[in-house]
Amino acid sequence: MRKTFQIAIDGPVAAGKGTVSRLLAQRLGFLYVDTGAMYRATALLALRHEIDLNDEDKVVALLEKSKLEMRNPLPPKELDGRLTTVILDGEDVSWAIRTQKCGIGASKVAVLSKLRQTLVKKQQEIASTQDVVMEGRDITFRVLPDADLKIFLTANLQARAARRHTQYLTKGMNITIEAVTSEIKERDTRDMQRKIDPLRIVPDAWVLDTSELKIEEVVDLIADKVQKIRNQNTNE
Repeated sequence: MRKTFQIAIDGPVAAGKGTVSRLLAQRLGFLYVDTGAMYRATALLALRHEIDLNDEDKVVALLEKSKLEMRNPLPPKELDGRLTTVILDGEDVSWAIRTQKCGIGASKVAVLSKLRQTLVKKQQEIASTQDVVMEGRDITFRVLPDADLKIFLTANLQARAARRHTQYLTKGMNITIEAVTSEIKERDTRDMQRKIDPLRIVPDAWVLDTSELKIEEVVDLIADKVQKIRNQNTNE
């Protein structure tokens, strides 16, 4: 049986993981898996049912009763700027989960160990059946520890804040760059200090700083690396 090709990408918020991963997946013909969207969808689910995000048993029970699906956007309707299509209980929530509230909620439910186990298992099942570009904050060491290519995608705070601010403005959200910068700093602290699978760089990861690079340049660099790995595997 042919082994799937797995690209695992970790990194802090607003480093460009989503856009880079989506474009890379398109270039290679892989499935793009946005694991962060799964946590955002879980947060949305809990918020809609007015369940305390810290109540692990209730949040997990609600998630297990719900149907969460992900796929690459389908033309023409879903080609509206989204990076991935997220279906929650039959409803397209691709944009509903992209609010600031869901982002904060995602980081809160991400510390629930039972919830993480449930989603990690689903992520691993996806990667075992098809070639994937999977991004998140624990992919290189928890979800896909044997990935063919591990990347830690990062950028400086100024660049990340500018990118996230532009995203918010594009969606019609009135928020200052100062507020966005503060939000990112707080998110970084939560991600790096959480007790379960804190954000970190594994020894065999390729650290790629995108601060001064255009999206296309980042995609080109990674695609070239993938081709070299494939050539090496073919020659072995």
